[in-house]
Amino acid sequence: MIKQYAVIGLGRFGASIASKLYEAGQEVLGVDIDEDRLEDARSFVTHSLIADTTEIEALKSIGIRNFETVIVAIGNDIQASILTVLLLKELGVQKVIAKALSKHHGKVLYKVGADWVIFPERDMGERVAHQLLSPNVLNFIELSKAYSVEEIKIPTSMTARTLRDLDLRAKYNLSVIAIRHHEDINISPSPNEVINHGDVLVVIGENKDLERFANLE
Repeated sequence: MIKQYAVIGLGRFGASIASKLYEAGQEVLGVDIDEDRLEDARSFVTHSLIADTTEIEALKSIGIRNFETVIVAIGNDIQASILTVLLLKELGVQKVIAKALSKHHGKVLYKVGADWVIFPERDMGERVAHQLLSPNVLNFIELSKAYSVEEIKIPTSMTARTLRDLDLRAKYNLSVIAIRHHEDINISPSPNEVINHGDVLVVIGENKDLERFANLE
């Protein structure tokens, strides 16, 4: 299903989001106050506009209220970031995602109506540390302070066995929600699915159980 997204601020963070959405076949409007950034972005956005998003009339003129999701990825101008989020919510944008530069910035963004605040530097630091401490973990999504979903490389000792044989729920209190084999992914695999060398399990569970499983040899 094709959706319409607007990305305000086309620095490295905004450009990365816009290009990924565009590659996934979505309609992406790129907005920035810098004409050079807009020129660079033309290859990975559907439409691009130069606008000062701290002005409500500018937001109205580009029809921003027609977008279900707007990502505010403004760089170092905290005031512009906060005001843009505030105006977007005043105009009735359903979902506003905003980039925060600090904990305090994030708190204010939530206060003025942001639905989801992202801390790129903090989140990336946590991700790198997590993967350094558990090398078998390829990717993870933190669901809460206690639970996560992780992609974990299968230890050699577990290959050529079925999920029923491994019995991860009983032994590690983990649930397998998918198996990735190279570019193919098997959602909700059966208990008789055989795990091959190089396969990656997508598992959900408590962080302490995930850590124990991810560090198996």
